[in-house]
Amino acid sequence: MWDHDRKCVKVHSVSNATQPAALFPGQGSQTPEMRDVVARRAPELLEAVTELVGEDPFARVEEDTRFAQPAIFCASLAGWDAVDLRPSAAAGHSLGELAALVAAGALDRDDALRLVVLRGRLMGEARNGSMLALVGADLDTARVLAQAGGVTVANDNAPGQVVLSGALDALDKTEAEAAERNVRVIRLNVAGAFHSPLMEHAAEPFRAALEQIEVHAPKFPVFSCTTAAPFTDVREELAGAISRPVRWRETVIAMHEAGAPSFVEIGPGKVLTKMGKRIVKGVPFQSAEDLVNA
Repeated sequence: MWDHDRKCVKVHSVSNATQPAALFPGQGSQTPEMRDVVARRAPELLEAVTELVGEDPFARVEEDTRFAQPAIFCASLAGWDAVDLRPSAAAGHSLGELAALVAAGALDRDDALRLVVLRGRLMGEARNGSMLALVGADLDTARVLAQAGGVTVANDNAPGQVVLSGALDALDKTEAEAAERNVRVIRLNVAGAFHSPLMEHAAEPFRAALEQIEVHAPKFPVFSCTTAAPFTDVREELAGAISRPVRWRETVIAMHEAGAPSFVEIGPGKVLTKMGKRIVKGVPFQSAEDLVNA
């Protein structure tokens, strides 16, 4: 096929085009009831994550990535355990990639949990900037603002939902530039310039940890949200995802064009479901809870 810039783009195929693709959420998807869900469906997972973090991460999920990422990951796995699904493909939004790879059998659950705990700690220690959400702006506008301010387009989540990332002074400059262009912005409550080159220092120890774990062939294709294509080098792509932009809009489109007829969000909240309905209109999206309660 051809994209809008008239460049040839490879179209991938899913494994079973009669089944929905599974989507696993990332940071910011936490819900008040997710601890109860994990305690009820996967108590051993709650015990393991509490031991690895050093305390119950659910109690402090709003404070820091150190707690939020392990808690959301565990809630996503508890959601996966509750559904009887052999998806056509899977993908995860940033953190959610690790849950997607566990679901596909590419990563062992215990290995992935240790990686998530490390990832949350490394990102929480960044303290090197922040992120700026552009309200209603398209990707072209985001790129212009990013270039003017010296920041990175970190998340292309959905039409009208783009996030920039960078150092605080650069974000101040970008915010002023956005005001001149009448673009509304929201400064996100994060202390790191996530998914930007400023996170490369956090990616290195994560890459070293990834070298110590075993990677298996997945049972179904898992799409990387940084390449919008199936994983080809799980270790390198997971490490690189910390400092590379999330191309979520493109990823969902690629999965649908590969043959995924519908999507199921597995994990806490319905963030990806809401975004998905804006990305590929008319395509069914539902949450795993909808399947469990059907």
